[in-house]
Amino acid sequence: MRIYTRSGDKGETSLIYGTRVAKNNLRVEAYGTCDEANSSIGVALSHLTREDWDGKEAFIAAMHKIQTILFHVGAELATPKGKEVKWQLKNEHIEELEKQIDQWDKELSPLKNFILPSGHESSAAFHMARTIVRRAERTAVGLEEEVNNPLVISYLNRLSDLLFVAARYVNYRSGGKEVPLHPDV
Repeated sequence: MRIYTRSGDKGETSLIYGTRVAKNNLRVEAYGTCDEANSSIGVALSHLTREDWDGKEAFIAAMHKIQTILFHVGAELATPKGKEVKWQLKNEHIEELEKQIDQWDKELSPLKNFILPSGHESSAAFHMARTIVRRAERTAVGLEEEVNNPLVISYLNRLSDLLFVAARYVNYRSGGKEVPLHPDV
């Protein structure tokens, strides 16, 4: 597989099944934003190498699975309407996110204020990934009529929730400090 093909040198790219579209097409923006979120999750995980806590390996494995499913979401978004999606998103993927959110959240103290994205480097990076996923979700909503699978938007919505809890969980497990929002500043 060649890294460069020169086929995009004039501002177009191919969707799955070969349909050519402009690189600023909303569909390309949506799956590109999923790719950006996936990379941001990788950055967040890279900051965990120095930390050690009971269950860290399970946390990382869960995040790697989420990264894989996020590729599936990208494939859904890159597949033209009416065509078969090879890596189809399923309701069970959303349910897995919800179970994971509940598992991590039960260890956390209840929120009493909004919090600022801060604390441990990994936590701050998970907050960044969360905001990127929100952008992917907003873009996918703009494509709703063209998306093969309505679960894409639900998955992105739930994933942003999970990344918020993941950021809090990393701070809790690694000794990072959550900074509450003080609106009267």
